[in-house]
Amino acid sequence: MSDSRAVQVAVVDYGMGNLFSVKLACEQAGLQAVITNSKRDVLSAAAVILPGVGAFGTAMDALRELDLVEPLRDIAASRTPLVGICLGMQLLLSESHEFGEHKGLGIIEGEVVRLQGSADGRRFKVPQVGWNPIHSAGREWKGSLLEGLAEGEFMYFVHSFYCKPADPGVVAATTRYGALEFCASLRRRNVFACQFHPERSGREGLTIYRNLAAMINGAQSKEHDVREVGSQIRTA
Repeated sequence: MSDSRAVQVAVVDYGMGNLFSVKLACEQAGLQAVITNSKRDVLSAAAVILPGVGAFGTAMDALRELDLVEPLRDIAASRTPLVGICLGMQLLLSESHEFGEHKGLGIIEGEVVRLQGSADGRRFKVPQVGWNPIHSAGREWKGSLLEGLAEGEFMYFVHSFYCKPADPGVVAATTRYGALEFCASLRRRNVFACQFHPERSGREGLTIYRNLAAMINGAQSKEHDVREVGSQIRTA
């Protein structure tokens, strides 16, 4: 690798999630990914992916036991890309109401609430399992991990809960289930997250991983240029 970091992409392993599918998607996009629960790997990575499938409270307990809560918050406060997928997106928020009330990472202010199984006299299956179109929420996708996707692109969802960010300005994409329109993706500075599974969303989903690769390579190229300039100044 051109960067001095030990890990290019750290896929956080806290015992919940389709880690190998995420790792494979990274590799298909040309990224070197490591499945890890090491704080050192997380803090030294060029990008961090927090995937997940399962219960919010159990996931937070696992992150605390592995002492990964503060490292993830540190990454969110840095310039390193932090990507949350499905449960990983929900964990970024302040709290969840899944099987009681649970505190989240608090990186994005907001709450995680349950999908409603009925609306306007109609019933909808919960969990939602299937393909939904995503739409821009008044924000351009250019410069984000969604760049290159078409408005109304279909992505694959599997979930019973959804995110309600306190600041609507962080919502990058929305989708609809029955009468409910909800946040399908959010973005704030170096933090990006999606409720859908890009690694299970075919060629279009891989666009997100390719954009992440381009973002990492661009940042590494800039760091290399800065080091080269610094070296030239010192030797002049």
